[in-house]
Amino acid sequence: MSLSLRSTSMLTDALRDALRQAQDQVNSLLLGKAQEVRLAFVAVLSGGHLLIEDLPGLGKTTLAHAMASSLGLGVQRVQFTSDLLPADVLGVSVYDAQSRQFQFHPGPVFTHVLLADEINRAPPRTQSALLEAMAEQQVTLDGATHALPDPFFVIATQNPVDLSGTFPLPDSQLDRFLLRLALGYPDAQAEKALLSGSDRRDLIAQAQPRLSAGEVKTLRAAAAQVHASEALVDYVQALLARSRQHAGVRVGLSPRAGIALLRAARAYALLLGRNHVLPEDIQALFVAVAGHRIVPVAESSSGPTLAKAILHSVPVD
Repeated sequence: MSLSLRSTSMLTDALRDALRQAQDQVNSLLLGKAQEVRLAFVAVLSGGHLLIEDLPGLGKTTLAHAMASSLGLGVQRVQFTSDLLPADVLGVSVYDAQSRQFQFHPGPVFTHVLLADEINRAPPRTQSALLEAMAEQQVTLDGATHALPDPFFVIATQNPVDLSGTFPLPDSQLDRFLLRLALGYPDAQAEKALLSGSDRRDLIAQAQPRLSAGEVKTLRAAAAQVHASEALVDYVQALLARSRQHAGVRVGLSPRAGIALLRAARAYALLLGRNHVLPEDIQALFVAVAGHRIVPVAESSSGPTLAKAILHSVPVD
């Protein structure tokens, strides 16, 4: 499928329709969460990773499997526990007596979609094992570098209530996640449909791929070419500057956070059928992109709350 990188208007109608069908299918599996599903697609199309912080049983695993099925991608799930070792995620080299060489046996990270369930229950050494994979899309073991499948996408989850025996993610690891969001409880109508409908696992097993790995890469290339005007970049820069000046913020947003925000906004605009970014796109994404990157002065404050305050304090020129 050919694509001119100079304009997203060169995307074929068939590919746009397939993207819309993929979103519709995920929405039919994860009921009542249209905006959260859109943000998950934003993470995929902008080449980022997704952190979901919410209670058990609210659809985090359903979202991961529904995304993988709809995008035609392989998925692996790893339950992070206190005794999980880096080799359990990355893989291990085993000596082969016949060839007298070490043979690399890849771990579950060698997949398109990795669901890292309750990532904060693993020790820091295991958490950091994902760092290179998420940042560089490769794994280095025993001096050898192994490329991960392309596209590669991590959905990590953590429970914000049951924190006993957990290891909070360090700022460097949090920064690797493009977006952090919470699914929350479904509304009454969606919950009734869930209670009276078929099991989600059965529905996911019946889901058909609407895109392929190659088409996801094409969409990523198209998203990267969505136009962001100089005035819009100035607006993003003003948000970054305000985050560093806000009285309740100890550590503000870095330039890398601004780059992440623009990447996400381009993908968001593409999902809405536009080839240019609007300030409304930045506003829709700012809390999800900035909330986990802002370090509050007081423990009683939260990053998302401060992000909302910063967003409201910066006017759009």
